[in-house]
Amino acid sequence: MEFERVKLDIDGAVGTLTLNHPEVMNAVSPEMLGGLMQAMDAVEDPKNGIRCLVMTGEGRGFCTGANLQGRGDNSGARPDAGSALETMYHPFLRRLRNLQMPFVTAVNGPAAGVGMSFALMGDLVLCARSSYFLQAFRRIGLVPDGGSTWILPRLVGKARAMELSLLGEKLPAETALEWGLVNRVYDDEKLLEEARNLAKDLAAGPTKTLGMIRQLYWESTDNTYEEQLNLERQLQRTAGYGEDFKEGVRAFLEKRPAQFKGN
Repeated sequence: MEFERVKLDIDGAVGTLTLNHPEVMNAVSPEMLGGLMQAMDAVEDPKNGIRCLVMTGEGRGFCTGANLQGRGDNSGARPDAGSALETMYHPFLRRLRNLQMPFVTAVNGPAAGVGMSFALMGDLVLCARSSYFLQAFRRIGLVPDGGSTWILPRLVGKARAMELSLLGEKLPAETALEWGLVNRVYDDEKLLEEARNLAKDLAAGPTKTLGMIRQLYWESTDNTYEEQLNLERQLQRTAGYGEDFKEGVRAFLEKRPAQFKGN
C-alpha cells in the first residue's frame, strides 16, 4: 500500500511501515505525517490481518527528524512550533503508544530529532551496526520533543538523558545497546531480515495478550505498585477469558506448539 511518503507492506500477519522520502533521509513533513496516519488506519483494520508492525526507513537512514526545508522565514513572523506537535506529531505518537499489537522498530542509519523519538517507541528496538541516535534539537535552538524527555530518562536515567540532549552528540548503536536504550544490533545487511523474523514470531503469538502486555509496561511507569497490581489483575482476567489462553493450555497438555489465533 502506498501513502504520502509512506509505504505499508503486508506479508502474512506482519506489516512493515516504511518511511519513504530517502532524498532527505526520511525527514518528517506534514505530508508524511498524513500518510502515517492513513497507514495506521490500515494497520489497525482487522480486514488486513496485521498482528505485528515493523517500522523502518527507506534508503540510508531511519529518520533525520523534521524536514526543515522551506522553514527559513525572514518575514519576522514567529511560527508556533508547539502547535505542529499537538496537531500532527502527537496524534501519530499516541497511535503507536496505544497500538494493540507488538511494535518493532528497525533502525537503519541515523535516527535524529523526532526520528529518535519514533525509533524508541518500539517494544523491540533493533539497530543496524552503522546506525546512530542524535538528539539534534539543540543544534537548531529547540527543546527535545516527540516524548523524548519522557522516555529517555526512563530508559537510560536522567544523567545520560541530559548528556544526549545538552551536548547533542551522536550515540552509536553499540553504545546504545550497552546503555540499554535498544535491544539488539545486527550487521547492516541483516537488519530487516532479522526484524521480520522476530515480527513473524510475534505475529504468531496471542496478539490480544501481547497488546495487553504492552499496556502493562507503558502504564507501569506512572502507576503506583498497588495500581499496577490492580491492572495486572484486570488484564489477567481478560486474557483468561480469551480463546488463546484455552488453546495455550490445550497445547501444553497435549505437548504440541500452540496455534494462537490472536483472540
